[in-house]
Amino acid sequence: MAYQRQPVPSSTLPANPTPIIGPQYCAPYTVDLNIVKKVMSIVDDNFTVSDINGNIIFKVKESLMSFRDRRVLIDATGNPIVTLRRKIMTAHDRWHAFRGESTEAHDLIFSLKKSSLIQFKTNLDVFLANNTKEDVCDFKVKGSWLERSCIIYAGNSNTIVAQMHKKHTVQSVLIGKDSFMVTVYPNVDYAFIVALIVILREINDDDKE
Repeated sequence: MAYQRQPVPSSTLPANPTPIIGPQYCAPYTVDLNIVKKVMSIVDDNFTVSDINGNIIFKVKESLMSFRDRRVLIDATGNPIVTLRRKIMTAHDRWHAFRGESTEAHDLIFSLKKSSLIQFKTNLDVFLANNTKEDVCDFKVKGSWLERSCIIYAGNSNTIVAQMHKKHTVQSVLIGKDSFMVTVYPNVDYAFIVALIVILREINDDDKE
């Protein structure tokens, strides 16, 4: 059964483009992305992101043989866009995102951490690089990778910028793939949203273990 996206009131949509990773990833219309995670794979392309026509937009460079504290989001041609790196030995499970393959402080795009130490469902606070005080988060992620359902909000508001939805099919189970949809609302940086979901998966995988 095809997923039917629920309409979102216009009051919840950002009025202007919000480029975080790049303006080229901000569309004036709703963007639906299909994310596929191969259940058992030791190759770098076991996490792919494509549009509704099946065209691959992003991949995540990772390997079961590598350290799990670093992931690189690349575009369809293999160019690195964002490096995601876990900060070791932090109570709130903090991650940093840098431009390209850099891990230098001047290339920091955003950081992310758990809202609280004890959580029954994942709540993540996202702080852009210029938000050094971190008194109020710039974005919030609520939900669970394990349930394949989450909502991303602008700050502590009720403004929804993206949603992740379940997409279970018999075929995906048989071929060992985990597939779901992400709806990114107009003027929201969809590369940024994908980066958040990659981190959400890593945090939830750690909690499961």
